Amino acid sequence: MKRTTTFAILLVWAMLAQAQFLIKGTVTDAQGLPLVGAAIQIQGTLAGTLSNTEGVFQLKGIHKGTHDISVSYLGYEKQTRHLNVDKDLSLTFVLKTIAIMADEVVVKSTRAGNQAPGTYTNLNKTQIREQNLGQDLPYILSLSPSVVASSDAGTGIGYTGFRIRGTDANRINVTVNGIPLNDAESHGVFWVNMPDFTSSIDNIQIQRGVGTSTNGAAAFGATINMQTNTLEEEAYAEINSSAGTFNTFKNTVKVGSGLLNGHFAFDARLSKITSDGFIDRAFSDLKSYYLSGGYYAENTLIKVNVFSGAETTYQAWNGVPKVRLESDFEGMQRYEDHGLYSHEETQQMMASNPRTYNLYTYKNETDNYQQDHYQLFFSQKLNENLNFNAALHYTYGRGYYEQYKVDDDLEDYAIPYVIAVNDTLYSSNLIRQKWLDNDFYGAVASLNFKNSKLDASLGGGANRYDGRHFGTIIWAQHMGNLEKDYEWYRNTGTKTDWNSYAKTNVMITEAFSVYVDVQYRHISHEMVGIDDDLRNISQTHNFNFFNPKAGIRISPSANSEVYLYIARASREPNRSAFTDIGPGQTVPKAEHLHDIEAGYSFHNPLVKLGANFYYMAYLDQLVLTGQINDVGSAIMTNVDRSYRRGIELMGKLTLTEFFSWDMNLSWSENKILDFTEYIDNWDTWTQESIHRGKTDIAFSPNVVFNSLLKVSPVKNLTFGLSSQFIGKQYIDNTQSTDRMLDAYLVNNLQIHYTLKPAFADALTLSLLINNLDNYNYETNAWVYSYLLGGERYAMDGYFPQAGTHFLAGITLRF
Repeated sequence: MKRTTTFAILLVWAMLAQAQFLIKGTVTDAQGLPLVGAAIQIQGTLAGTLSNTEGVFQLKGIHKGTHDISVSYLGYEKQTRHLNVDKDLSLTFVLKTIAIMADEVVVKSTRAGNQAPGTYTNLNKTQIREQNLGQDLPYILSLSPSVVASSDAGTGIGYTGFRIRGTDANRINVTVNGIPLNDAESHGVFWVNMPDFTSSIDNIQIQRGVGTSTNGAAAFGATINMQTNTLEEEAYAEINSSAGTFNTFKNTVKVGSGLLNGHFAFDARLSKITSDGFIDRAFSDLKSYYLSGGYYAENTLIKVNVFSGAETTYQAWNGVPKVRLESDFEGMQRYEDHGLYSHEETQQMMASNPRTYNLYTYKNETDNYQQDHYQLFFSQKLNENLNFNAALHYTYGRGYYEQYKVDDDLEDYAIPYVIAVNDTLYSSNLIRQKWLDNDFYGAVASLNFKNSKLDASLGGGANRYDGRHFGTIIWAQHMGNLEKDYEWYRNTGTKTDWNSYAKTNVMITEAFSVYVDVQYRHISHEMVGIDDDLRNISQTHNFNFFNPKAGIRISPSANSEVYLYIARASREPNRSAFTDIGPGQTVPKAEHLHDIEAGYSFHNPLVKLGANFYYMAYLDQLVLTGQINDVGSAIMTNVDRSYRRGIELMGKLTLTEFFSWDMNLSWSENKILDFTEYIDNWDTWTQESIHRGKTDIAFSPNVVFNSLLKVSPVKNLTFGLSSQFIGKQYIDNTQSTDRMLDAYLVNNLQIHYTLKPAFADALTLSLLINNLDNYNYETNAWVYSYLLGGERYAMDGYFPQAGTHFLAGITLRF
């Protein structure tokens, strides 16, 4: 180990000792006005920076030789120059405005601009592409500040999710090109329904806390704003294939026409991903496509996007019981003794691998879903300062999950008992499917004005969701006189959501700006019918929210800024929060969040530094307390006061064109001020309450640390070592170490090497090795607690992640 460390130090020292030069310059428009935040990049290296408030940039540590330097800025033509570097250079770039409307106008009104206060991270196409070897989007985002990703199957493929600052995905607003993506009723985003969508994403903005006003679901802790492929003026074709552990394969084909006749462009992608998963039988079979066509003119943009994803995944939702993880055979036997598992299920658990155990064994215990998206955009430049954007959208989703149920009570399905020979049967083995069939459609629009002093947007959207929930029994051992595909429940959900917003950023001086943003949102949600537990869930709810936001931004120097941002967000309860409520129980109220963000950032050619302080105060946050309804299902309960507060530190060190180090550290405190737990008592068949007082909010680690160390010893070859440390997380709100995810540190290695052969524009070889230390850890869990014989017990499920595993890829671009 000592020899390896010494060699690494000598290697870095030798690289640093090579002749190095300074490239500095300015970036302006045709009138000579500085372009702030222009991206400058030495191609094929790690060297890159942004222009400051005076349009000035510097790149230090550039080695002697030939280099290609590119400069890009939104709404302007990209410039690339070929340089022979043998001394310090001073350059001037004068960028021309694009003669056609840029795709970026589609997302402008829902994003935080360069001059706006607030806490956000931008990911560009290069950063996204480097991470994209087949894992779902949560893992592409996982190195961003305060992000924690999880995977049911343990590999980042299939059912995946993430939290930001401990906020779960049901509270995070997600849009694609400004179009809402969150499911209208559950508020969730199911990335498994959009396999390899990352291959069609151009850029992503992650806003932490209460972000700027946007369309769709409440931004109740974070916002993810994605933009799909933008215009590529040259025709291209790309083939990408990856293969790895657990029989993982990803194949993607992309083609683009380039700009035809100066006005038309078309793009297409076709993808397929398969994997056996780390957890037993947790396979994924995923397919998707993306089609886009656009008309581009100097003042007009018309574009159509059509994309779809279809998934079949074996269910790994139950997780691994803690007693199985710890090889506690006495605890496993207790699952049978307490009636949690059958004898056969208990024996299977005892005989299984402690980290890959899966309760489900029925061959078709699968989730099957397809989701089709249609988007139509129209943008018109009205004058030099004003443009109008509008979009229509439609999403059609349908699918089911199938389950084999052993000895289920027939009365749970409204089936009368079955008279058999010499017997009356009240239960049966059966196979059921739970279906969701839904339509989501609407329109969004915005009017945007920008000059040197003012950046303002007026916009909004109106959307409607029509959902149909129903369940069928496709086979039963004892069906009596019932026909196949007997339907035991059906209900509908109709939800309308419209919002309007006005936001403006005023440059009082070149160094001081004021931001004001107000949003009004109306929601109407109607549910009619019978749910899967045979309860009538018919009900209607209406909400009206006013969400103001304001902030200031000060630039003490050309390379630094400070900001203060204050915002309010409101969120209506999701479908299950309403449907799970039993007779006589309190109907859940809307949640409210008041967020304060204050930060400082500094950058020069060598370092980028940032610090953000936040305080998120919740009123009536909905949490699980252990309370149940009349049929034993857990319900969400409003807690009066809770909060999250913390500091996020970000830094990047770029010593030379071949060495960079990105890192971020989040420390937080996440508390419910006065929590009461409810627990089932199996001896009395009642619930008991336990006053816990001030407790940690579940799934909210106090520490999240990310590091990405990149070394490029030669041009076009990059090694990246990423590390993530996640502090301990409680899996319920009792703050008990008996119900906790342990802290973990995971290291991954990426290698990318790009060649330029004669038969292709580029050939890139990639290797991703995950969990280098083969560390055993879990990223998610659930728990149900109960009392029996005066003792406390738990039924739970933890989600182990795979040990050392790899994905190797090759990309050919023509």
